[in-house]
Amino acid sequence: AYDRYVAICNPLHYGTLLGSRACAHMAAAAWGSGFLHAVLHTANTFSLPLCQGNALDQFFCEIPQILKLSCSDSYLREVGLIVVGVCLDFGCFVFIVVSYVQIFRAVLRIPSEQGRHKALSTCLPHLAVVSLFLSTGIFAYLNPPSISSPVLNLVVSFLYSVVPPAVNPLIYSMRNQELRDALWKLAQWKLFH
Repeated sequence: AYDRYVAICNPLHYGTLLGSRACAHMAAAAWGSGFLHAVLHTANTFSLPLCQGNALDQFFCEIPQILKLSCSDSYLREVGLIVVGVCLDFGCFVFIVVSYVQIFRAVLRIPSEQGRHKALSTCLPHLAVVSLFLSTGIFAYLNPPSISSPVLNLVVSFLYSVVPPAVNPLIYSMRNQELRDALWKLAQWKLFH
């Protein structure tokens, strides 16, 4: 979101604000927070005694499923990891929201409709990908236990782990007019032939 913020709100300073040093710092922060989160979950998982076997009804080792196999009381560990995860996720979410508030304020000040459309079209793919990822992730982890089932958990974990990365290139490439034309022709051919 920061690159879109700079591109729309400070376009003349884009090269200086988003130089290689700034990109390296943002990448290091993203990788560092992801690594910290992964290390905490891995350390917690390997310290749990498993008394119900080690087979999961998932296609990857998801934390809630591993906790179900544990025979120890993992409530405090789970709460601690949830707090760290929520803090990391909330920080990213606030950063994205603040960036987009600034972007929309700047876009509303653009006098021409064509300029507003162009500025918003740079933001929509990112918003679509973030919304898809957040909505499936929220549903996966915050669904009530009353509607939870092993099959639903498997489908939802597949949705949030595979679908957003798979459609990410498609969503970002929809700004390309040639690709849109090709998809439109394909859709018409499939519907009418």
